[in-house]
Amino acid sequence: MTQSQGQGNLQQQKMQQELQQEYKQLVKNVKPRPPVLKNTILAFLVGGAICLIGQLILWFLKKEGLGDKEAAAATAAIMIFLGALLTGLGIYDVIGKYGGAGSMVPITGFANSIVAPAMEFKREGFVFGVGARLFTVAGPVLVYGFLVSTVVGLIYYLIR
Repeated sequence: MTQSQGQGNLQQQKMQQELQQEYKQLVKNVKPRPPVLKNTILAFLVGGAICLIGQLILWFLKKEGLGDKEAAAATAAIMIFLGALLTGLGIYDVIGKYGGAGSMVPITGFANSIVAPAMEFKREGFVFGVGARLFTVAGPVLVYGFLVSTVVGLIYYLIR
């Protein structure tokens, strides 16, 4: 390779780097900025509304005579059911679209994360499609939960 060829390659590389810098600047100028404040407020409102519904259910169950533990367990079950039902009806996706992270309140978000992948197999039928996929997705989650709770329980037993 001659000296002039080496200088030509260096000039090409330099031009290519300049073009890349120009392109990055153009993308930065054209790319819309995410509405962080709006998304934060919507997440707060949606998450708060979900928690408010849960609290109202809890208060109602306590008023009807359930004890604290029974009312809490029933509230959790009702919220999981509502999350799964709304996911199955396609409503939870709309809530998630507007509420973002606020829609991932742990209890309803868990139900949504279990049911949503299973709903993709609806056309295969409810038993072999949705049912089979539901437990395919939920299985590892449940196994991990049982395993971790057993290990934590054993550690607690041995330390105590």
